[in-house]
Amino acid sequence: MCGIVKGQPSDDIFWQTIETKHTVIRYQSSRDLKKFNSRIKYRVETSGLKGLFSSSGPEDIEDTVIKKADALFEKAQQILDMRKKMKKVTINVYHDKKQLREAYQDIYMKPCNIRAWYEYRFHTIYMCIEDMHEGMLAHEMAHGIIDHYLLVRPPSATAEILARYVDSHLKK
Repeated sequence: MCGIVKGQPSDDIFWQTIETKHTVIRYQSSRDLKKFNSRIKYRVETSGLKGLFSSSGPEDIEDTVIKKADALFEKAQQILDMRKKMKKVTINVYHDKKQLREAYQDIYMKPCNIRAWYEYRFHTIYMCIEDMHEGMLAHEMAHGIIDHYLLVRPPSATAEILARYVDSHLKK
């Protein structure tokens, strides 16, 4: 699937999509997907979700990314003790910081001064492939989980504390 996504720069970006159990990952090239895979260095306990992840060949890179994204999402739910079926979180993976800044400018009409964020209105995580890592992704996933688990969204400071808690406890 390809297309333009809400909150994108005005120039046409064509997205490729991978759908997982909990997320829809949008990326622009196979190179970006490989980089996404290599930046997520998350290992799952063998007694846990799906065993140990390692780098893989090009024929199963999508499957590896799917497993990693879902394992991170489920780990964030476990840490927060907020397990509930919810709408899939979209993850927009930008090729560079310029694209990420342009997306922020299009959405909020002001300059971007952050590395990644979650937008409740679109149920979407925005991040740049250049500096992402598994802690950052789990942190942003936590925002999506928190905002859609509770009947009333918590104050942003409270949600930030909980999301940081997920990031800091991810590998414990």
